[in-house]
Amino acid sequence: MNDTDILRIAAFSDGDQGGNPAGVWIGEALPSPSEMGALAHAIGFSETAFAAPQLAGSTGAWRVRYFSPESEVPFCGHATIALGAALARRFGDGRYELALNAATISVEGRVEGSRVAASLQAPPTRSRPAPAALVDAALALFGYTRADLDERIPPALAHGGADHLVLALNSRAALARMAYELDAGRRLMNEHGLVTVVFAWAETPQLFHTRNPFASGGVLEDPATGAGTAALAGYLRDIGWPHGGRIEVVQGEDMGMRSRLSADIGLDAGGSIRVSGTARMM
Repeated sequence: MNDTDILRIAAFSDGDQGGNPAGVWIGEALPSPSEMGALAHAIGFSETAFAAPQLAGSTGAWRVRYFSPESEVPFCGHATIALGAALARRFGDGRYELALNAATISVEGRVEGSRVAASLQAPPTRSRPAPAALVDAALALFGYTRADLDERIPPALAHGGADHLVLALNSRAALARMAYELDAGRRLMNEHGLVTVVFAWAETPQLFHTRNPFASGGVLEDPATGAGTAALAGYLRDIGWPHGGRIEVVQGEDMGMRSRLSADIGLDAGGSIRVSGTARMM
């Protein structure tokens, strides 16, 4: 197994541009964790998805694991969208069941010329208020104060397949100036069990701009984060935000990699969030 076995797909693209690059490996049986970790490190994308059929020769259900350059993660949205695109191109349009380390989800893919439209059903969501000490430490790390926060969306710990700290900011200018030191971010995220920090600014109740530092995986920032979007959407439902059943998310603008994500939000507390976008081959 080497990096020539890896498909390179940009998930949540904005037309033929942008998106978040992910690696996708599909084979008959998963390699060892050390092999998957080494290959993900060599590829260097924020995540690489590894998939193998749960039953030999079947394409109905897949065992999936995700690795960043530095660690295994329980769920990755953009790599799942990329995997959905790869499965649709190889086996045809449809819905594919995915067995993760701690959840069972699904992804759908539909080939549309040079791109693939894909949607995932994230694991169940949950949220709770973020401890004040964690919020203060994160604000200091990223160059903010509490005056930069949007009081309508209090800081929270939100889960949508992985754990995230959600910090809503009160201006686009504040979002644009986010900056931090990678090692300090890694220490903070690892200490508190966070996969990313979701910074969000609400342009309207249904349109959000976000940024996602991913220091826990050795990545300064992700240009599109499906797991973070699922966690954010679930949290907005929990606090009674007027989402109207759906939010649109623009991410990656400040990196020059503009990406588009959408999240459908059902009425049931804790229910799965459907996250959709397009993917393009790289």
